[in-house]
Amino acid sequence: MWDALKRPDIPVCLRVCAGTDGSVTLLLELLTGKTVKVVTLEQSIIKAAPDTAKLLEIEAGDEVNSRLVTLNADDTVYVLAKSLAPLKRMPPAVMSDIMRADIPIGRILREHKLETRRDILKVETTRSEFFGDIPVLSREYSIIYKNRVLMWINERFPVDERWRM
Repeated sequence: MWDALKRPDIPVCLRVCAGTDGSVTLLLELLTGKTVKVVTLEQSIIKAAPDTAKLLEIEAGDEVNSRLVTLNADDTVYVLAKSLAPLKRMPPAVMSDIMRADIPIGRILREHKLETRRDILKVETTRSEFFGDIPVLSREYSIIYKNRVLMWINERFPVDERWRM
């Protein structure tokens, strides 16, 4: 799984962000020296289809918050992130913040003092329509809270010069 991060054409800053089991937003702020903003492209409550239910370890038909955002520093998009979060597992205050859509997930977890871990499921190089012809480094992971999946996240990082900081 980690071979995708070892390629010499992947900038070091990108390797660090894609390989972390911590907050990408915080790392981006440290690397760029700028405030990272979450820009919501889509957000809705969906009913879990069987494949989503399996991924989140819930029942098909359960309500899931589906969110697609970018992480931007100034006018540069560094990450396209899709998250799925089963509502029945969300502590109420966390759910309220997630529904606001403009708060990074790492910050929400820190502010509510949730003890979580991130289990990286997959890292690969692929393509994304969003970034055009630029190859992307894609990673999928689950955020685990009380031994259950709190969220599933797919982050896509464009592999280009924006990472040469």
